[in-house]
Amino acid sequence: MKMRRLRSGIAAFAMALAVAIPAAAAEDEAESALVESLLAKMTLEEKLGQLNQPRGRWGQTGPQVQEGGEDQIRAGRIGSYLGVHGADYTRRMQKIAVEESRLGIPLLFAHDVIHGFRTIFPVPLGESASFDVDAIENAARIAADEATAAGLHWTYAPMVDVARDPRWGRIVEGSGESAYLGSVLAAARVRGFQGGDLRADDTLMATAKHFVAYGAAEGGRDYNIADISERTLRDVYLPPFKAAADAGAASMMAAFNEVDGVPMHANGRLIDGVLRGEWGWDGIMVSDYTGVLELIPHGVAGDRAEAGVRALEAGVDIDMVSDIYVDDLPAVVRAGSLDEARVDEAVRRVLRAKYRLGLFDDPYRYSDDARERERILRPEYRAAARDVARKSMVLLKNAGDLLPLDRDAAGTIAVIGPLADDKRVMLGGWAAAGRAEDAVTPLEGIREAVGPGVRVLHARGADVEGDDRSGFDEAVALARQADVVLMFIGEHHDMSAEAHNRTTLDLPGVQQALVQAVHATGKPVVAVLFNGRPLSIGWLDANLPSILEAWFPGIEAGHAIADVLFGDHNPAGRLPVTFPRNVGQIPIYHDHKNTGRPPSEQEKYTSKYIDVPWTPLYAFGHGLSYTRFDYGDLAVDRARVAVGEPVTVAVTVTNVGKRAGDEVVQLYLRDDVASVTRPVRELRGFRRIHLQPGERRRIEFVLTAEAMGFHDAGGRIRVEPGRFTVFAGGSSDDVIETGFEVVPR
Repeated sequence: MKMRRLRSGIAAFAMALAVAIPAAAAEDEAESALVESLLAKMTLEEKLGQLNQPRGRWGQTGPQVQEGGEDQIRAGRIGSYLGVHGADYTRRMQKIAVEESRLGIPLLFAHDVIHGFRTIFPVPLGESASFDVDAIENAARIAADEATAAGLHWTYAPMVDVARDPRWGRIVEGSGESAYLGSVLAAARVRGFQGGDLRADDTLMATAKHFVAYGAAEGGRDYNIADISERTLRDVYLPPFKAAADAGAASMMAAFNEVDGVPMHANGRLIDGVLRGEWGWDGIMVSDYTGVLELIPHGVAGDRAEAGVRALEAGVDIDMVSDIYVDDLPAVVRAGSLDEARVDEAVRRVLRAKYRLGLFDDPYRYSDDARERERILRPEYRAAARDVARKSMVLLKNAGDLLPLDRDAAGTIAVIGPLADDKRVMLGGWAAAGRAEDAVTPLEGIREAVGPGVRVLHARGADVEGDDRSGFDEAVALARQADVVLMFIGEHHDMSAEAHNRTTLDLPGVQQALVQAVHATGKPVVAVLFNGRPLSIGWLDANLPSILEAWFPGIEAGHAIADVLFGDHNPAGRLPVTFPRNVGQIPIYHDHKNTGRPPSEQEKYTSKYIDVPWTPLYAFGHGLSYTRFDYGDLAVDRARVAVGEPVTVAVTVTNVGKRAGDEVVQLYLRDDVASVTRPVRELRGFRRIHLQPGERRRIEFVLTAEAMGFHDAGGRIRVEPGRFTVFAGGSSDDVIETGFEVVPR
């Protein structure tokens, strides 16, 4: 009863304050009053408890708090939980926090909701291939609706790391190699998760991760160092985080890597300096899993207490899983080795987040059984997942227009490969609450799609990994009976994601040998790839007529693949990352520098290889269609512009084929001569458009000063006078060009 009176008093005070002052300022004043009132009442242990985030465990009925967790909640030693969800269960834990702890501060429940909660969409790298900003934002919105119905307040997404090394397993979680594409999609995903008002019961706090340069890990090895220049940090790796911050991301997560010798969990220059100081961001910085503890093996802390001090002083507000803040820092503060004011700053940020989510008004707003039953796996959500999946698929090759197939006159189709009927693989990694039984496999989708006169045969052929070829004979026998062969090959879902780095990008196991054996029958073969990274598939490209990149498409995989294979959907996905010819070309990306000796077939002493071409197998932005598009009349609105002024670029795109289809119009820019070296071209705009056969459309882009500039030593955008070249086309290596000149003011 005493706690209820205390909470009622705080609420009444906030309501009175809101009435007394203008509405625009009332919310900030009420928030501040509540936070400061609570802070004044908290013991040091209760403060550090708000900064403590343990992980849940899997009990008989699902994710639960760890043994003894309920007593810790009562004691005020826990501020949030990782991996605990379920409307009924979170309500029970929240009730303990609100009604049985001394101050009644509600808990936050967090989880890795990466590409859907129960309705699983394509993995983020696949989603990014759609170049459809609205569809990607809507996917995050659906994920938020489902996750919040299951009691969650907070997701550890989006991952906005720029990744140029496909050996790195976590490339699957991001938007690929372009800082521009990554920035646009970072903002879209933040908007999708958080909605227009965090107080709404279907909004999920977003976390931009991993701050910063995790995608630059040496050797493509998770958790490794990132040895990059300040200019590369500013021009390539920071922009997506800035976009997320500008979009209102309520949280960010520190990265496992170090930058310039300082682990990110102790990097105050970038967290408090750039993120909070330069950008004015005021959200929560959460550690990654045991990231604070790992300052010890990094070699910048001698023990747990020192690791906690370094992390908190750098601006890491919440310690995930390590228990260092709550167990080791009380004594440090009391000994005078850590200013309690630093603790207070972090606690303020945590309490503000809980206030902004509306949890002090209604701590149970995210824990409604009826809403959980009604919002999860809605038919319209499955339809959206199907739409994004087919938009994400990239037609890499289609010689002789083998695709699309005729669903009613295809004769006999042989469906072969280890991934043709694997439900779990369709979900990809980080599938949150996704269930394999919800997924539609390619075999199921194809059988459902074909007409009564078409026969579908199936053989697994081989496993994803291993050297067992015992299934080859059956696969070859089925192929000989078929008119066309569809081969479903690639990686298992556990081969892409955290701690799943590879030193080769070849097809795992004996899958290529299986394809070769089937190809030797002389039947036309279509390869459909499942993977979370670019693969080196030179043999497939050289020998098969058609290759479709499907990524890990989500629960509607089979339906979406059938839509594309049979022409119900005209593919328009584009590669968000370069496909190398082999692993030896890494790093290879579209916005590279030129060098003093650019590659040349005619000149020996230039920057190239002697065993393979220097060019990629498939360039960034590549993707084919069942129709064809022409580009023309590329023009700028003026030939000369003053420094700081925008330029409007226009290009005409025409569908010159016989089918309606989408085209991803891409705009690239190069600063031809600058005081520092600049990339040969950088993506600076894109638009996904739909054109009927014969339809022509004029597309305009605005190049701002920021698009023309680069960061100087002080972190400011700098635009220099000189000549700029503009490129437009359907891929980074298939463009037309024009230019303009920037002149001094």
